[in-house]
Amino acid sequence: MPSETLWEIAKAEVEKRSSGSEGDGLEIGEKSVFFIGSKNGGKTTIILRCLDRDEPPKPTLALEYTYGRRAKGHNIPKDIAHFWELGGGTSLLDLISIPITSDTLRTFSIVLVLDLSKPNDLWPTMENLLQATKSHVDKMIMKLGKTNSKAASEMRQKIRSNMQKDHPDRELVDPFLIPLVIIGSKYDIFQDFDSEKRKVICKTLRFVAHYYGASLMFTSKSEALLLKIRGVINQLAFGIDKSKSICVDQNKPLFITAGLDSLSQIGSPPVPDNDIGKLHAHSPMELWKKVYERVFPPKSINMLKDIKDPARDPQYAESEVDEMRIQKDQELEQYKRSSSKSWKQIEFDS
Repeated sequence: MPSETLWEIAKAEVEKRSSGSEGDGLEIGEKSVFFIGSKNGGKTTIILRCLDRDEPPKPTLALEYTYGRRAKGHNIPKDIAHFWELGGGTSLLDLISIPITSDTLRTFSIVLVLDLSKPNDLWPTMENLLQATKSHVDKMIMKLGKTNSKAASEMRQKIRSNMQKDHPDRELVDPFLIPLVIIGSKYDIFQDFDSEKRKVICKTLRFVAHYYGASLMFTSKSEALLLKIRGVINQLAFGIDKSKSICVDQNKPLFITAGLDSLSQIGSPPVPDNDIGKLHAHSPMELWKKVYERVFPPKSINMLKDIKDPARDPQYAESEVDEMRIQKDQELEQYKRSSSKSWKQIEFDS
């Protein structure tokens, strides 16, 4: 019998640990964090920093898994954190369903990493990933509710508790049913943008994060910012106390914990009052999208589509292999042409 691969062993271990405890399918001390976001946006760098691994980040192939441990005390089992990372930007959305199941849902968190240095790609990347993830999470919540309605209800109540009961926006938002953190990466490049452009990006991300009940923060290669991010990820992975600090100044790296912002503080979309009436939108989210895309129009659909064939992805380029691939492609085309001529000759002769 062939031996199991490392991937199969890891996946089986996650499923066993998630469903192996008594009663409610939850084992204390184990959590999962799923990183999604912009291609080459810095997801791997953040994971390595959180795990104290001093190694250069490598391109993520499809869906990757690693884990970390944290000691709680003498003779006490270590907490375990499972880290999943989706590569390819928005090109591999189907893989979101692999780590997020009805069994693992209660211990899951999502971290969306967005590249601030590429504002024209930011909205489509964010929209596609959040919609795909939210749709799947909602399906898993419904599935969980059929077998454990109490657990599903507790999840809904817990995520709602991030916002105070008397918060004026409580009925105006639609939070993710699992913890969500939005990280804007490459702040060192973003901070040199024109102030009006920074204002549009900051206000838009604040609205989206607040609407989905997410925490929002910016980071870069700065050690101080990376330490802040590490603290947030440790809170998701190991249950460390949540930070209550807040920074909403667009001239500084944003840091806003879920539930601490408000629509009144964010303000209206950054567009002249006489122009808002010209924007036809069916929801606040659609209005913010239209305003954002007026300033940062998305690239053409063809350019937005990530390369689904890894063999043609520039980040995996290898000259010898690529040369052989080109040669084989040419041979295939030549074969197709010769076959076509042969069939035409047969038809003509008949």
